[in-house]
Amino acid sequence: MTLRLKINLIVGALTILFVAAVMGLQLRSMRESVNEEVVAANRVATQLLQRNAWLYAAQGTPAMLAYLQGIGRVRSNEIVLYDEQGQELYRSPPSLYKAGHDAPDWFERLIAPEPSVQSIEFPGGGKLVTQSNASRAVVDAWDYVVVLGSTAALLLAVVNALVFWLVGRTVRPFGQIVGALGELEAGRFDAALPPLAGREAAAIGGAFNRMLARLRQNIETERRAVLAESRLSENRELTRWIERQLEQERRLIAHELHDELGQSVTAMHSMAVSIAQRVRGVDAQAEQAARTIADESSRLYEAMHGIIPRLAPLVLDNFGLADALADLVERTRRSQPGVAIELQVELGEARLAPDAALAFYRGAQEGMTNALRHGHARHVAIELRGDRDAVLLTVTDDGDGLPAGAPPAGHHGLRWLAERAEGLGGTFRIAGRAPRGVQLQVRLPLQQHEGATPAAPAVSAEEVRAA
Repeated sequence: MTLRLKINLIVGALTILFVAAVMGLQLRSMRESVNEEVVAANRVATQLLQRNAWLYAAQGTPAMLAYLQGIGRVRSNEIVLYDEQGQELYRSPPSLYKAGHDAPDWFERLIAPEPSVQSIEFPGGGKLVTQSNASRAVVDAWDYVVVLGSTAALLLAVVNALVFWLVGRTVRPFGQIVGALGELEAGRFDAALPPLAGREAAAIGGAFNRMLARLRQNIETERRAVLAESRLSENRELTRWIERQLEQERRLIAHELHDELGQSVTAMHSMAVSIAQRVRGVDAQAEQAARTIADESSRLYEAMHGIIPRLAPLVLDNFGLADALADLVERTRRSQPGVAIELQVELGEARLAPDAALAFYRGAQEGMTNALRHGHARHVAIELRGDRDAVLLTVTDDGDGLPAGAPPAGHHGLRWLAERAEGLGGTFRIAGRAPRGVQLQVRLPLQQHEGATPAAPAVSAEEVRAA
């Protein structure tokens, strides 16, 4: 149902109620008027007849009949003459006023008062009865009601038509608003409203246009955000692909260093030692040169074995995360004898995917390197704990803390950790500690993957270091 029809029905109902109330008041007034008129006419007629009836009754029945016939019909009264046996001798003739036209019975019962009967009895036994008759007064009232009802019906029709037209003009802007909302729902965001007539409609139209402008702006912003996010996602995918390629290249280089160059350096060391032993006591200069070559080859071998873990943690691939961290801590202790390094690994039966294990290893490596190189820490604690849902790596130091004005995420290694943690569905956090130091945390959800790396294989740290 439209707003226009609702308003028209409401106005029509109110108009009908008003007309009904007016009609009710009019009927009440008519009933009182008819009652007053009929009762008064009956009393007057009774008083008139009572004065003259005795005089003519004394002269005999013919005189009485002649008197009554001369009077005829008295308005709103029926006059009946009875003899001493109760037989009707005379009845007043019917009224000629609006003859043949009567009001409906229901209306007469509603308007007409109870009949008033007055009786005059004569000494000889006759009786003159006067009874009120409101039929003509009711007819007048009915005709007035018909005129009043016709006028009210015409007024109702005119008022409703006028209201329907005026309401149509008033709510026309709301139809435009509804149409614009329909276009907006259909996806047309250029459905602006023209200036609308009326204060409320103009306010709604202005608010709609402002909302539409803001909506277009938000949609454009969201489109740009989606585009930027898509490009960022593509960049992240490209970054991950590049990192995977770099990791593969690092592993290849580490394997080449370990297998090819390591064997060559070991062979050089062995041959130099053999030459030194052969020429000992024969050629002192050659012996010295051979031992120098052996010493340099040993230093080269040690330097190469220091580079290999930074390129690719081969221990991680061969023995798992726990022993890889133990190897990292042991090598750092040897290179930094004045630093206390603690390691706690409690993973239970958790198994990590290769990407997650590498992220934890790099996190420990990055946190410890930053603590020693930039924070000048004297104590570093590495803790790796797992539960049913996730694994948490925490690296804590007592160094100088984070530099003021330099966001940690700006560091390449830290940025790599943050992106790697986010890419694996986890979180990365680094913050200063009170009174000094830094705490680095990497938390990754624990998921079962095919080819997952065991967290703590049954290989000793001595075997790892020997490898």
